[in-house]
Amino acid sequence: MTEPYGREGLPLEQARAQILEALQPLGLAESVPLAQALGRTTARAVLASAAVPGFRASIMDGYAIAGGELPQPGARWRLVGVSAAGAPFTAALAEGEAVRILTGAVVPDGSERVLPQELMAVDGDQLELLQVCGANPWIRHPEEEAAPAQELVAAGQRLGVAELGRLASCGVQQLVVMRRPRIGLLISGDELLPPGQERGPGQIWESNSALLSALLQRLGFAVAQQRVVVDQPEPLRAALQELAAACDVVVSTGGVSAGDSDWIRPLVEELGAVRFWKLFLKPGRPFAWGEVAGVPFFGLPGNPVAAAITALQLLWPALQRLEGAEIELLPRLKVRLEAALRRGAGRPELARARLVVAPDGELWARVEGTQASSRIGSLQGADLLLEIPAELGPLEAGTELWAQLLRLPVL
Repeated sequence: MTEPYGREGLPLEQARAQILEALQPLGLAESVPLAQALGRTTARAVLASAAVPGFRASIMDGYAIAGGELPQPGARWRLVGVSAAGAPFTAALAEGEAVRILTGAVVPDGSERVLPQELMAVDGDQLELLQVCGANPWIRHPEEEAAPAQELVAAGQRLGVAELGRLASCGVQQLVVMRRPRIGLLISGDELLPPGQERGPGQIWESNSALLSALLQRLGFAVAQQRVVVDQPEPLRAALQELAAACDVVVSTGGVSAGDSDWIRPLVEELGAVRFWKLFLKPGRPFAWGEVAGVPFFGLPGNPVAAAITALQLLWPALQRLEGAEIELLPRLKVRLEAALRRGAGRPELARARLVVAPDGELWARVEGTQASSRIGSLQGADLLLEIPAELGPLEAGTELWAQLLRLPVL
């Protein structure tokens, strides 16, 4: 195959744009209970079926008084009942009457104002205002959270904690969401051994399946089928065909470079097409994108760190596109290097670092240990991917760089 982007490979942004332009949402939906909808993407807009809360509610513990004019100290009312949450006072208040009211309780008809309890004096059924009160009526509007038929969540929106809480408060129990793409994962290598088994000469414990499965799960996706296969063309061909037949996406690690045992790339060309291979990126140069039997194919590097980083940069947005969600990339911020960093110019790099917040609020990046793409420890505790341009060589302490934030948001 020719190398249309030269020996160095395709720049990351161009690779991402080419992949996303080629993909279309699967357009498949399913219904799930609200409790199982965290992280899912809505297939259609969710509308409120009724007003919420649906009644005028007290914002505080106090006293609902008849009328709505602002009273002055010394004003008096007769207490005629109590309105509690779930147990409203059902009669209308007449002039000179008031009820004890608790937070969230229905404000009875005839009242337009709740007075804070700390401003009041109670003697039997007599209520007196002791101090000047503010103009706030302390009443929640019946449609404060939602009006009937109001859009609560738009179509194509990723559901977070806040969305689920609001939907529950509006009585939503079931949601129609986009079906997530089924991912087939192929790990290749003659030297690979399952963790827990005793190693022979030259063998290593296989970690890419655990690393990538956990990463995808953290991002809201799951591996549907998985194969760990030796570097031989026939079993690799069979695995690629099986995964393409059963899944929406095929992802492999290793075997896409130009070594004697790198069979994945020629097999993908045989079974489908390789649209490009090699990235102008460190780590992550041996990356391939194409299709197997009409199914999108992502050939990640064999080194675990490179596999994880290219999955974040290219596979994750592609999965979002297939699901039908709005594309969300890692947020970026500017940081300064805490210490000098040795490196050679040549390729843009995504270096792993910890985020350090100084007492004055300045953001610093701490790079610990080597940045070898085979060293999974460089991912451990990493908060940032430092974006180091290709032309920069050794970096001094205090150098300002853009960084991608790895920590996911809570809400």
